Amino acid sequence: MLLSSFNIFSANPRKPMRAPKNNSSTIVSLSDSIPMADAVMGDKTTFSADTIVIMDTVSVLNASVLSTAQDTVIVNRDVRTVKIFNPDPVRAVWLSALFPGLGQIYNRKYWKLPILVAGYMALGYGTSWNNGMLRDYTRAYSDLMDNDPATKSYMDFFPPTTKEENLNKSWLSSTMKHRKDFYRRNRDLCIIGMVGVYLVAMVDAYVDASLAHFDITPDLSLDWAPAVIPDSRSNLPGVGLQWALTF
Repeated sequence: MLLSSFNIFSANPRKPMRAPKNNSSTIVSLSDSIPMADAVMGDKTTFSADTIVIMDTVSVLNASVLSTAQDTVIVNRDVRTVKIFNPDPVRAVWLSALFPGLGQIYNRKYWKLPILVAGYMALGYGTSWNNGMLRDYTRAYSDLMDNDPATKSYMDFFPPTTKEENLNKSWLSSTMKHRKDFYRRNRDLCIIGMVGVYLVAMVDAYVDASLAHFDITPDLSLDWAPAVIPDSRSNLPGVGLQWALTF
């Protein structure tokens, strides 16, 4: 609203006109409307004595505009935002500690599962097989050393045509002991390997979760060139390779 007070007849050479005394509250209204699309912009000018009041109004004539705007808002509500996956390293470690492979599933590194399964299957089979051989050789060595004629499990390692009196007992006891220690060592290494795979799976899950959004710059490069390296132990310099990693 703009309120301005001035005499509109001050520029007229004739005698200015005055408002009637008995009707000082008379208001002359002049309106002008300009249609714009579905709306009307109206300018209303009111004359009262020596005062001009100018009012600008905007009115919506077509109610379908509101309906269209409302539909547009509804369409915008259907837009879904894509959530970026950001794994938690601590949760990945605990899941991997609970069961090997769960951390890799949580990090969405499914291609590592066959590697873990194959490693555990191979080490489990190796542990079982070496433990079975250790059990057999331990029993054979025990039967050989007890001097009991009724216990002859060590003869199961030879063909049926082999006679016990033709065997060298000293050589046989040394061989049985060596084989027993050999299979015990292999069994223990397989068990240690299974524990190692378990720990490696935990570390791998933690590293994968920590580096899920690690920014690798495209400017990573390696520059190398031959170089002459001074040698304090000799008067002659050494020839080597100088390299620089840019990241």
